[in-house]
Amino acid sequence: MRLRDGCLLLGVLLLLTHASHQQSTPKKKPNAKKDSDTRAGPALEDLQQQINDIVVELNLLKEQQALQTVCLRGTKIPGKCFLVDSVKKRYHAANEDCIAKGGILSTPLSSDENTQLYDYVRQSIGPDAEIWLGINDMQTEGVWKDQAGSNIRYKNWKLPQPDGGSAENCAVLSAASGGKWLDESCRDERASVCEFNIV
Repeated sequence: MRLRDGCLLLGVLLLLTHASHQQSTPKKKPNAKKDSDTRAGPALEDLQQQINDIVVELNLLKEQQALQTVCLRGTKIPGKCFLVDSVKKRYHAANEDCIAKGGILSTPLSSDENTQLYDYVRQSIGPDAEIWLGINDMQTEGVWKDQAGSNIRYKNWKLPQPDGGSAENCAVLSAASGGKWLDESCRDERASVCEFNIV
């Protein structure tokens, strides 16, 4: 409803701006034009600012609506939602797909988030599923980082993992291992779960 009202208001403001501009250009009196420009200038600037504000709000509403649609197809947890992609892909392809959807590969920040992700994977894909996590040690062996390049604080490795050395630089969450993490080759194909931050 707010989206429709915003579009309607934007249309009305555009018409008013156009009509005001046409009225502010008199054809016969040069002095009237000068007075008109003096009065119309601030009014037009104010209308333009209102239009810009409406456009910003409209874009935010569109973004929220798209995010709600994504979250309805997935599952919500506090502060984010998850959306599964059961098609098995290499790590980089899965990562690019999540970014194209406006999210990132899931990266649990706590034991609670890891458990919720694990439950969602088991229910959505199956009890033996493995999904890519948004963490890797591609840059420096043994230094696991998230998608933003920050060192990860929460870890849930299945011991003796990570044990793959330079051959296994990408992490997966394993449903068969109770939600524990494994390091695997980034060239392997796994399902994935994208996460989206919500307010």
